Amino acid sequence: MAAPTLNRKDTGTPGDQPATQTVTLAKALNSGLRAAMERDPKVIIMGEDVGKLGGVFRITDGLQKDFGEQRVLDTPLAESGIIGTAIGLALRGYRPVCEIQFDGFVFPGFDQIVSQLAKLHYRSQGKLKMPVVVRIPYGGGIGAVEHHSESPESYFAHTAGLKVVSCANAVDAYWMIQQAIACDDPVMFFEPKRRYWEKAELDPTAEPDPLFSSRVVRPGSTATLVTYGPLVKTTLEAAAAAESDGHSLEVIDLRSLSPMDLEPVFDSVRRTGHLVVVSEAVAEASLTAEVAARVQQECFYSLEAPVLRVTGFDTPYPPSKCEEEFLPDLDRILDAVDRSLAF
Repeated sequence: MAAPTLNRKDTGTPGDQPATQTVTLAKALNSGLRAAMERDPKVIIMGEDVGKLGGVFRITDGLQKDFGEQRVLDTPLAESGIIGTAIGLALRGYRPVCEIQFDGFVFPGFDQIVSQLAKLHYRSQGKLKMPVVVRIPYGGGIGAVEHHSESPESYFAHTAGLKVVSCANAVDAYWMIQQAIACDDPVMFFEPKRRYWEKAELDPTAEPDPLFSSRVVRPGSTATLVTYGPLVKTTLEAAAAAESDGHSLEVIDLRSLSPMDLEPVFDSVRRTGHLVVVSEAVAEASLTAEVAARVQQECFYSLEAPVLRVTGFDTPYPPSKCEEEFLPDLDRILDAVDRSLAF
């Protein structure tokens, strides 16, 4: 099912609010959640410390005070219980938004997600809807301890019945969280935690892009770079640095990881002949591998070099003092571009 398109009159934005604001990604998420809750009394938020504390990253700050404890619920430290309760609420007509505190904490709820949440719509032959959003702060770059810096998105993109999206900036965060809540399918909503405090200009009256669509964020003609989430900014920085070498790199933000909107990628590769796919997740059986396979299938005769990937290494996430060596950075991306162009 496609997510409804939000337009100006249903954004929940007060009429006297300034058209453009400078907001962080975290604040944009908070505003998007608030708008969704104002629009629909069936939207509820649940998770560990989401109420009085406002969440570990303060994404839900102030929402319990304004909407009450019946709509912003502090739960026990039990992810399986959080997801299971959300499934029951969705069956009763609610639209639960579950917060998982950190990426590595989602695995206790994995069985509920893949065995129940992903399958109930199909199991009921379409009679039951599962409008549940599971918010997951993910990725590295914050110097955290074990289980706090992982990139588990491939697990869920592999699971039929789930939608998987990732925002990369404040503007997308504001719109995509509202669109995900409006969607009748379960949505895994991945938030790049190291980008929470980065700012952008947000116009709450603008027309958003469709939720399950990719976007060209920097046009170019020499090679195509495809990425998502926390590495969109890094990849854009690499493209800017490559200009000094005379390279015009096109950067595409996938935004939706399942389903993938790869038509813009195909169009770009047919023009450039070179593709580098970038992700923090490990390379083995990953989303970068899926993009590479699909491009090879659709654009084989346009490719002038093998598709290259820049990813995290195939190891568990390292201690924080080693994460700079683990995470893809500007130098690794530019090295891949050089290798592709030299092929």
